[in-house]
Amino acid sequence: MRMRIISIAAATTLLLTVAASCIQKRQPSAPVARTEPKVDSIHGVVRIDDYHWLRQRGNPEVIEYLEAENAYTGAVMEDTEELQNKLYRELVGRLKQTDMEVAEKDGDYFYYTRTEEGKQYKIICRKKGSLDGAEEVLLDENPLAEGHDYLDIGAYRVSPDDRLLAYTVDTNGSEKYTIYIKDIETGELLSDRVPNVYYSLEWGNDNKTIFYTVLDEAMRPYRLYRHTLGMDYAGDEMVFHETDQAYEMYLSKTKSKRYLLLELGSNTTSEVHYLDANHPTDDFKVIHPRQHKMEYAVYHHDDRFFINTNDGAPNFKLMVTPVRRPDRRHWTEYIAHSDSVKIDGVEVFADFMGVYVRRGGLKQIRIFDLKTGESHYLDFPEEVYTYRAAKNKDFESSTLRFTYSSPLTPNTVYDYDMGGRTWEILKVKEVLGGYDKSRYEAHRVLASSADGTMVPISVYHKKDLERDGRNPLLLYGYGAYGYSSEPRFSSDKISLLERGFVVAIAHVRGGGEMGRYWYEQGMLLHKRNTFSDFIACAEYLIEQNYTSPDHLVIDGGSAGGLLIGAVVNMRPDLFKVALAGMPFVDIVNTMLDASIPLTVIEYEEWGNPNEKEYFDYMMTYSPYDNVTNQAYPHMLITAGLNDPRVQYWEPAKWTAKLRAAKTDQNMLLLKTEMGAGHFGASGRYDSIKETAFEYAFILKALGLDD
Repeated sequence: MRMRIISIAAATTLLLTVAASCIQKRQPSAPVARTEPKVDSIHGVVRIDDYHWLRQRGNPEVIEYLEAENAYTGAVMEDTEELQNKLYRELVGRLKQTDMEVAEKDGDYFYYTRTEEGKQYKIICRKKGSLDGAEEVLLDENPLAEGHDYLDIGAYRVSPDDRLLAYTVDTNGSEKYTIYIKDIETGELLSDRVPNVYYSLEWGNDNKTIFYTVLDEAMRPYRLYRHTLGMDYAGDEMVFHETDQAYEMYLSKTKSKRYLLLELGSNTTSEVHYLDANHPTDDFKVIHPRQHKMEYAVYHHDDRFFINTNDGAPNFKLMVTPVRRPDRRHWTEYIAHSDSVKIDGVEVFADFMGVYVRRGGLKQIRIFDLKTGESHYLDFPEEVYTYRAAKNKDFESSTLRFTYSSPLTPNTVYDYDMGGRTWEILKVKEVLGGYDKSRYEAHRVLASSADGTMVPISVYHKKDLERDGRNPLLLYGYGAYGYSSEPRFSSDKISLLERGFVVAIAHVRGGGEMGRYWYEQGMLLHKRNTFSDFIACAEYLIEQNYTSPDHLVIDGGSAGGLLIGAVVNMRPDLFKVALAGMPFVDIVNTMLDASIPLTVIEYEEWGNPNEKEYFDYMMTYSPYDNVTNQAYPHMLITAGLNDPRVQYWEPAKWTAKLRAAKTDQNMLLLKTEMGAGHFGASGRYDSIKETAFEYAFILKALGLDD
């Protein structure tokens, strides 16, 4: 690896250039980040970080620099404003702006959310008894967002007696929430207010006890507290303190509403504690003490717990144990481990159980009759598809609700009768503007990676597409944490398909598409497989004449941004345009700093660079450390100033280093949301504007008029 070395004297001669002063010029000049080298040494390697100063969040020059980058981005993209407006109108024009989700039954009420034209945020409502009843507005998010650039309701929970609503609010994207309690009947807020909490929140069944988690300085939910309504939160009892920095905690309530579950987990290990919700002042009890690299999840049914675990079962197996004897010694097998089928989760009802599995790279559902033990799979109609489970709050129900979609099929809400084995369509998401799925096709192909592994690619495009190598193609990738990139419907993509684009998803290792093995072969000392797989997918699509390097656009965010950063260093010749959203690109520096959120937690994902073996390996692919003097694609990089997951300085430093090193005249733009976090704009119209901007950048970079 080549490292650029600069003297401190020379570094001080490079000054910050404010782009705002250049906007009036015909050819705007890019901001130049001043250098202020930080020199350190680890494992005998001297490391120089010229742009370390950009970590100084409180330094006015840092804010000035980020605003200068935003001004430069605006100047470069000024000639696309008409195109952005056109794209925005297209994207909004496909949405049914005033709409309502399918209501879900929970107790005596039917809960749903709805949207109104012109309003950024949703309205949370319910009706008692039936959908013909009077509407109660539980929470209108739009007034809450007034005066803020960002709004997120992390969680909302109705008390067991249906009288009170507890909810959490974040107004800047930092993922630090505040708890509020609302009297549903009067609409008044109670005096109870708890700041600096994480989003998980649950009621005890006494209607006056609330459990919540708080964050440490590294943004890790690490303490569980018990709050009694009407009391000052300063006196709340700490119920549990997780001292191991590799573990986070999450809180949930079983579908039966009988138990609260405190889930403690690292990337590879879990431990679950349970509490009878009818006795919320009692102590939590552990089900099975943490055991390194053993994961498990717990589901309640009558006098037993179902437990999904990878104990001796990489693709997980389902166990069952009596509630009165929940420790591992009493677990017995209910569904055996399979090398070809991974169990992702379980939905337990009074008489039936839905088991969410992944087989052959696709999500499937297996239904069990808990009385007879008989089971069957649902048959899905398309070659490429996915589904998303609904909340399914009604424990007594015999129907399983889920939302099915594919690249071609809009979101379709189904109720599946688990006993009668019949399907009912409750709603098909309306796509305005005359969308006709018969004009497109979707299929799955396989690319051979560098080590011979066959990597699935989901591909979709117009039916009359000519594979002549001249089609623009958008290739998306993620490949981390075992998360699967699902081939779901996006009305936004119609704007690309109608302009002759092919859209493809590379299901690379590091994701979970092909089971646990697929994940493990893309983490730690196998991480480079993720990049090799993505490059192989790009090469395959070129070889099959779907596209060419001059027409290939790549896209990834967060850990997927790391993927984009790695492959543009390795094979910049293969791509014309690259989009990297909130990219995790300064991996070595971040993972060496235990004070940064997620660092210690993610040692089991990326490795601990304080250990030489991992340091050496990470240095071979770290995007920031491997920037070199070469031509790069057109690049759009985005960041969030309040992002706690990928700190804003990672994309900012990476952009600065790329600009100093690259040998081409291609666009390199950094766009930082100054009032948002990891997930960008929170309002639905603002989010659409971001998409329109990205699409305009792609079209401009490809030289396409429209």
